[in-house]
Amino acid sequence: MANDVSFLSIAELIRSYRDRSLSPVDVAEAFFGRIERLDGELHSYVEITRDLALAQAREAERNYASGNTSAALAGVPISIKDAFHIAGVPTTLGSDMYRGLVAKGDSGLVRRLRASGAVFLGKTNTAEFGQSATTDNMLGPDTANPWDITRTSGGSSGGAAASVAARLTTVAVGSDGGGSIRIPAAFSGIFGLKPSPGLCKDESGFRAMTEFVSAGPMARSVADARILLGVLADATFERGTDKRPLRVCYCPAPENRPVDPGVAALVESAARSFESLGHYVEKDHPPIEGWGDIFGPLVLEEEHRERGHLLKLCSERLTRYERSALEAALAMDPAAVRRARELLPGFRSRLAAFFERYDIVLTPATAVPPFPLGERPEFIHDVAVDWLWGAFPFAAPFNVGGVAASAVPCGLVGGLPVSVQVVAAAGAERLLLDISQDFEEAIAFDRGKLDSMWS
Repeated sequence: MANDVSFLSIAELIRSYRDRSLSPVDVAEAFFGRIERLDGELHSYVEITRDLALAQAREAERNYASGNTSAALAGVPISIKDAFHIAGVPTTLGSDMYRGLVAKGDSGLVRRLRASGAVFLGKTNTAEFGQSATTDNMLGPDTANPWDITRTSGGSSGGAAASVAARLTTVAVGSDGGGSIRIPAAFSGIFGLKPSPGLCKDESGFRAMTEFVSAGPMARSVADARILLGVLADATFERGTDKRPLRVCYCPAPENRPVDPGVAALVESAARSFESLGHYVEKDHPPIEGWGDIFGPLVLEEEHRERGHLLKLCSERLTRYERSALEAALAMDPAAVRRARELLPGFRSRLAAFFERYDIVLTPATAVPPFPLGERPEFIHDVAVDWLWGAFPFAAPFNVGGVAASAVPCGLVGGLPVSVQVVAAAGAERLLLDISQDFEEAIAFDRGKLDSMWS
């Protein structure tokens, strides 16, 4: 393992490039070797961009040789969710309808990544149009979980999460409109961050869940995610030195929804760890009731506007969940959309006021550990749950709230990863990264089993 470049962080790679002990081209080739050897079981990638990546790696190598080392991600391998446009590369959006449709130009986020010197290994698998919390579509097999390939990696950024967890990239870019970074990050045992709306813009990009979606970083460490977020947001997020005690709201079961006992125990232990770090932890309930009355109508309205024509054009080529969403959108009362727009500002104001009392909120990231592919739980802790949100009801409310949130691994249940969700006020990404990193270092999450599986 000592010579395996797939274990190296961004900082370690860049140091090795600068002292010429590693070559960006050799590192890219090593990752392509791993992808070719291992991704047949995971299906994390839908498109490999070998020629592009090697050209980027050669450019990075020339820059390091000439002493031009200022680019933040020069030579760093990255995977990009197939919801972002890369010039000359297909953007399927997880849909059979868009198979092979080549993007004419980079979207804004990809332009910033390209300027940073990153090496684009390929596009990762996603739910069709990002409309599911599992990564299954009609392009090919479901993306599997690296901890157990019979189980889901979550979604919709499931390919991104799996590519990071199995070390088929150094870092990944995902997007999160209702949990699509945090859910697969939690199921895959990696760190994922959903930034505040508008922080990581994707000019001329794909539109879905536009009121709520944010692009964001997925990585094996908060330190790597911090660097990637800086590129995505065109900002800096250096680690702070302020170690003042924070006011922490611990909510073990938001909206009193059922939680798997193993998950609940680990998240309670995480709350105690925050106390051990010197923070004031209090049980409380953030004001998130009614989020579904806002989220559902606004998401469905946009799906109808952007893709409603596909029902007549080619409904048989759509996934069951996308077809169901478009049918529901067609039948929706316009008054529900107007009501949702009226409710949204008040919902966000209530949550903002709650963050005047607390610095962060802790909840489970998901209600269950990763479940078998295609088998969403019908019951959790003997309580019947709905198909759509039952397994992962805790992420989307904070998309509606317009705040920042992360998923940080906190332990294993039956050998499968579990994460705590850490939520901060809108614009508080630096605080969120700092407290997530403090916890990450305190918990020292063990990926030994995972790493031995994907050696």
